[in-house]
Amino acid sequence: MSMLDQRAKSLLKILIERYIAEGQPVGSRTLSKYSGLELSPATIRNVMADLEEMGFIASPHASAGRIPTPRGYRLFVDTMITVQPKTQSDELVQEVGASLSTDAPQRMISSAAQVLSNLTQFAGVVMIPRRTQSFKHIEFLRLSDRKVLLIVIAPDGDVQNRIIQADRDYSPAELTEAANFFNANYAGLSFDEVRARLAGELDQLRSDMSCLMQAAVQAGSQAMSGEDENVVISGECKLLQVEDLSSSMDKLKRMFQVFEQKTGLLQLLDVSSRAQGVQIFIGGESQLVPVEDMAVITSPYKVEGRIVGTLGVIGPTRMAYERVIPIVGITAKLLTQALSQH
Repeated sequence: MSMLDQRAKSLLKILIERYIAEGQPVGSRTLSKYSGLELSPATIRNVMADLEEMGFIASPHASAGRIPTPRGYRLFVDTMITVQPKTQSDELVQEVGASLSTDAPQRMISSAAQVLSNLTQFAGVVMIPRRTQSFKHIEFLRLSDRKVLLIVIAPDGDVQNRIIQADRDYSPAELTEAANFFNANYAGLSFDEVRARLAGELDQLRSDMSCLMQAAVQAGSQAMSGEDENVVISGECKLLQVEDLSSSMDKLKRMFQVFEQKTGLLQLLDVSSRAQGVQIFIGGESQLVPVEDMAVITSPYKVEGRIVGTLGVIGPTRMAYERVIPIVGITAKLLTQALSQH
């Protein structure tokens, strides 16, 4: 920022705003029209040449205009964003708050992803809070020959189900006996702690129950770790309507790899959960965003003062940041309030 004088800053800001609004390379005539500065076309061209040399803008092929680079977007979002007026923020609070008016935490999280997508017309994502590894109560329910439903109730009331393929057919009385043993001896422990203790205590049950108990520990551990559902995504198909992200098959492939292979997305959300407030990741600048024309805006959310997850919006780098940033920040704040009250 210190490399730029006020004239260069103003022209860069206008260039990025016009490009976000119109999606076309911005030329010196457009900058002269919108800047309000009494500068000659030659002066504006010289400033643009300097900005290009410093890496803030680039010149597409066969065009006299310029477009922002990832470095230009970074400077813009860090120093040039104009925040929405308070009246618009109040309306946004009411709209988001109405979408989160539910008693079930899981539904709140799904609603948050959906409202982020609906308000921005991009993809909304919410990283699910890491579940507690302990359990309050379990039950076994016979489904059919050698199939048993394991029901695990967490201390916070969250319920998880897993189907166990048993080694033999168990009667309802045997399943009740096994559940009673679990609840009497291990309630409040994690399944890893149960696994460690179970090996030396199975002699309290008949030996033919050992396979069921071990299978229950394995299934319960997977259920409480949430291995199969780490993040809720809503509206990813809306990105197909964004020309910047769908203009080539290569871009489409890389974009949907972000959603299909969730490891990178989870890593990004996990990184942003370690910071306070809204974070902006620009594609081409951050290795965590593999598509150059993609940007991710995130914010952590809390329960009783402790950060438990992250939510955000995935869209093009050419987005109205001054509108999307408050949507992400307010949604994180209201989800925090809703979950903490619950």
